Amino acid sequence: MNPRSLLILASTYPTNPADGVPAFVRDLATFESEAFATTVVVPAVPGGRPTEIDGALSVIRFRYFFRRWEDLADGAILENLRSRPSRWLQVPFFFIAEFLAVRRAVRRVKPTVMHVHWLIPQGLVALLAAPRIPKVVTTLGGDLYGLKDPISRRLIRLVLRNATAATTMNSEMRDQLLALGSDPQTTHVLPMGADLKAISRVAETMQRESGRVLFVGRLVEKKGLAHLLEALRQLDLSGVQLRIVGDGPLRAELEEKASGLPVTFVGALGRAELAREYGAAAVAVFPSIQAASGDQDGLPVALLEAMGAGVPIIASRLPGLADAVEDGESGRLVAPGSASEIAEALHDLLSDDELRTELGKHAAEHAQLFSVEAIGERYVALLNQVCA
Repeated sequence: MNPRSLLILASTYPTNPADGVPAFVRDLATFESEAFATTVVVPAVPGGRPTEIDGALSVIRFRYFFRRWEDLADGAILENLRSRPSRWLQVPFFFIAEFLAVRRAVRRVKPTVMHVHWLIPQGLVALLAAPRIPKVVTTLGGDLYGLKDPISRRLIRLVLRNATAATTMNSEMRDQLLALGSDPQTTHVLPMGADLKAISRVAETMQRESGRVLFVGRLVEKKGLAHLLEALRQLDLSGVQLRIVGDGPLRAELEEKASGLPVTFVGALGRAELAREYGAAAVAVFPSIQAASGDQDGLPVALLEAMGAGVPIIASRLPGLADAVEDGESGRLVAPGSASEIAEALHDLLSDDELRTELGKHAAEHAQLFSVEAIGERYVALLNQVCA
């Protein structure tokens, strides 16, 4: 039995492989569990058991509100707050419940080190509930980009000053962390890894459809789906179909915007079903933008999964996305929010089978740099360094 123990805090974690919740925290935690006895503390969501053994992981889910209305963490917390402001009533109870859950977990597992996903709320709770334990704090984008008010900024500075190390998704986000007081020596660009083997095993069994376009992501403003729909109206749509995988607060509005287009809203899918979508897609589009709130993607794991499945990519030229997609090599980069550039890229790729094959091949090769194994090794090395 490994004498070293790792306590992971997060707000997104699947209840089962088919529930459609992104599994990047679980995938990385599973890799980290090869080096540490690992416990994961996450908020309760519908269908989740209070405690469970998930492979090598011990998972604890804490309740934080009256069960009938407890939905703050069912999806992305910030987007849930924006879509229904009454959910702010759950926030103080969430902080208190997470604080108590972390204190209990610390007493029980006596962690050697902590890996804390998101600066707010998990980073702040970890600072208060376990001030003496070394911590790697990871920001994925929503907290850093979306929390711009003075109070949140002060709290983020406090979290960063007390973190043993900090990681983030791209160099532009690292610059923001440094501006907020993070130590340059312990602040690293280290994105989330994707379980490419699990995706490619299923995707390889599928037959690609030449006109099939795929979008994967939450139906929120920063994902830019509205601009992809606008781009479709600029194309000759014979033989083209768009598959939209994901759910979110803007679904009804986007369904109305898609009226008359060859579009199917599939909803959230589990890993196996999502892998089949990757395997059948001719092109995957990630038209991310900066939302009015300032929020934007750091580096979507879905983009890495699509690349790993050999799908040529069209993505916005934003930090993180532009680090993963090599323009003209593994896909095409377009200006954020430019429907005309998306339409032009779609026309070029959908009309050229040879180009799609070549881009998809390079995408699959380049994606290996972001596999959960490659990224996981770097996280384990950092956790070991933090423990020393």
